[in-house]
Parts: sequence; structure tokens; C-alpha cells
Amino acid sequence: MAVTARPGLALLLPPATLAALADSWLREDCPGPNHAALVTGAAPAQAALWAKSPGVLAGRPFFDAIFARVNCQVSWLLPEGSKLVPVAKVAEVRGPAHCLLLGERVALNTLARCSGVASAAALAVEATRGAGWAGHVAGTRKTTPGFRLVEKYGLQVGGAVAHRYDLGGLVMVKDNHVLAAGGVEKAVRGARQVADFSLKVEVEVSSLQEAVEAAEAGADLVLLDNFRPEELHPTAAALKARFPSVGVEASGGITLANLPQFCGPHIDVISLGMLTQAAPALDFSLKLFAEGTTPVCRAYRP
Repeated sequence: MAVTARPGLALLLPPATLAALADSWLREDCPGPNHAALVTGAAPAQAALWAKSPGVLAGRPFFDAIFARVNCQVSWLLPEGSKLVPVAKVAEVRGPAHCLLLGERVALNTLARCSGVASAAALAVEATRGAGWAGHVAGTRKTTPGFRLVEKYGLQVGGAVAHRYDLGGLVMVKDNHVLAAGGVEKAVRGARQVADFSLKVEVEVSSLQEAVEAAEAGADLVLLDNFRPEELHPTAAALKARFPSVGVEASGGITLANLPQFCGPHIDVISLGMLTQAAPALDFSLKLFAEGTTPVCRAYRP
């Protein structure tokens, strides 16, 4: 599994946003008394973080932010984007026992989900590179409410691109917009009026005729949605022949299994909703160990 993530991606994440997300997740998990804290007490404790399934490590900044909010410190043994071969010791966490266990499940959930998205993204990128295609593998807005930043970040760690983060990042004219506006040309012209120099306009189309109409009206990108591969490539070629500067995106019904069929010389972007909607979470565990002993992951069963 090749990982082509750019270095320094954590710099994209505003510290105030990380802290706010960590607070909201912790508050969701423990909005009232934490009765289990009386069991463990506040004595200093340490735990080892174990990766128990293969994939790509992603989500360190979120893991750090969660434990920072409960006065614990994380020491990482592997960098972001590492290829995980189970069973692997990934990090150690130290802090008061009740605080460490308060952050445990929230931090593991976040790391598991982010790493799962990154792993799926890495597999998708690897599949396209194996097909000899050098375009962009992208995610979509099909994200979990309240968890979009984590999932979009995971896509990038896995080597894919996030696509638009929200509605303000790109003027996307979809089929419902076209219907409401009364046609492709009217929809695109309306979008061009509100899109200033900093925004591109992308139009979802279902035929070559609509694609040409969108390009003529001023679209920067055309989304060929739910095209079968045997229809997709001739349509993209015909559009590029007339409008070589218009970007072409393919989406709809694309999986890791059939992804190579959608790769072609006239396709610039392939977006997959399954990278965020269907990526399985990786398996991590956090196990306390006594000071001065060597941590061992006894719970792992291959």
C-alpha cells in the first residue's frame, strides 16, 4: 500500500478548532459524573497504543488534542502516514489514571476512523497508479456530520485530495440545481454571476450534450456522473477535443474494485463517496502497563 501524503498536513488543522472538536467529543461521551474515575483514582498511569490491523496511520493531531484536554501527554513512535503492520506499538500515553481512561475511547474512535479513511484512500491511489493514471483521486461531501474535518484530513494523509471542504469551496451545480434553474445554461450563468475570481464552477451532467452546454456557458469543470466506463471515456474525449481547458471529473458507482476502469487520459479527477462512507475503521487498543515493565499486547488474535 503506497502512501503519497504531503508532509506537514497537520499544519492545516487550526489549534482552536482541534480543541473545540476534542471538547465536543469528550462532552458527548461524558456529559455528567464519571463514576469510573472513583475506581481508578488520579495516580500517574501509562498506556501503550497498539495497532492491531493493517493500514495507514492517520489522525495523530486529533488524538493529541483529545488527550491534551484531559491533561495527558502522548509520545508517538510512528509518524503520520506510516504503514501499519500488526501488531505495532504506535505511541505511549501518560497522565492521571482517571484522565487517561476518560480520553481512551474518544481518542481511539477518532484515530480508528481517520486511519480507516486514509487506508481506503491509499488503496484507491495505489489502484490508479497501477493503472498508469496520474490524475486526482478525490473524496466527496459524503461525510459523517460533525466529523468532516477528521475524514477530509484522513483522505489527504492517504494521498487523495479532499475535494471541496464545504459548500463555499466550489460552486457545484448539481442536477437539482439545473432543474430548479430551468436548464444547464441558466444554472451555469447564474453560478458565474456569483462566483468571483477565487471560485471555480463545476457542473454535474448526464450526457455529452449537457457537458458541451455547460462548457459553453463557462463551467470550469464538468462532472460526468454515473457514466459507465464504455460511455465515460468517449464522452470525455469528445468534450476535451472541443474544450481542452475544461476539467473532467468522473463519479458515481465507483469502487476500489472497478476504479481502474474509470482511469483514462481525458479524466482529470475521480471522486469516490465510499472513501468516507464505507471505509472500515482500523483496530487500535490502549493498554495500561506498570511503570518499569515492557508493554505487551496480549489481547491481539491474528
